[in-house]
Amino acid sequence: MKMTGKTALVLGASRGIGLAIARMLADHGVRLTLPWFDWPESAAAMAEEFTSTRHLVLPVDLRSSDQVASLITAISDRFHGLDILINNIERGGMPILHGSYHREVNRQQWQLEQETTLHAKWLVFELALPLLRQSREAIVVNISSIAGQIGRTGPAGLLFNDGYAAANRGLTLLTETWARMGAPNIRVNELMLGLIDSRHGPGTRGWELLTEKQRGELLSHTLLGRTGTPEEVARAVLFLVRDADFLTGAVVRLDGGFVLGGELPPEMPEGAL
Repeated sequence: MKMTGKTALVLGASRGIGLAIARMLADHGVRLTLPWFDWPESAAAMAEEFTSTRHLVLPVDLRSSDQVASLITAISDRFHGLDILINNIERGGMPILHGSYHREVNRQQWQLEQETTLHAKWLVFELALPLLRQSREAIVVNISSIAGQIGRTGPAGLLFNDGYAAANRGLTLLTETWARMGAPNIRVNELMLGLIDSRHGPGTRGWELLTEKQRGELLSHTLLGRTGTPEEVARAVLFLVRDADFLTGAVVRLDGGFVLGGELPPEMPEGAL
């Protein structure tokens, strides 16, 4: 995809990964729509950074069908089309932060995970689909987590709750369904993230609550021995948007080898022959 002059809707761009993606797209000449809901100080800084008339920043509760419909209308009125959707919204509640699932706060957290990590992504795609279909070539990137693959197990069980894991598992099914719906003009792929700074890594309250031993177990479970950065995520998104013209319905895992790190191959035995 030639990116200059394209239009993009980037969810969750007020902080961390979403902000890094928005900056990357803007640097490549893409016009941005950046909805925000909470984190007002971060949203104000984002609005100040993207004050150019090329971009649109507005408050939207992405859990509301009426507000998402108004968002899509605003994009159509302003840009007359949509080429790129970065589906980056989640709640990401951490067990180390919220505690036992027997508490009421975590029953509420389960519902928040479904409403944001899964349902809001579905709602945005459904309502944006007519605009995406008007594009000669469009791309949807669903941002997900390895929680959908490993669940609340091992050292990551302190960071991934059950609702978050279930919602991310559901997103992979939606990625495949949407790729079928969008073909051949809309490519839909999923970027599955491991431990990333500002999301299940340094820069989060949950990470600071972990002991040094717990952090060490998470990093030793990661083959590359470190967490990832928002800028590395943005570069992966750039590949999916700009360069992966023959890729759709795929899940690209960017986790530093966390999923593979649990069981290392033993030394080969001498054998009996």
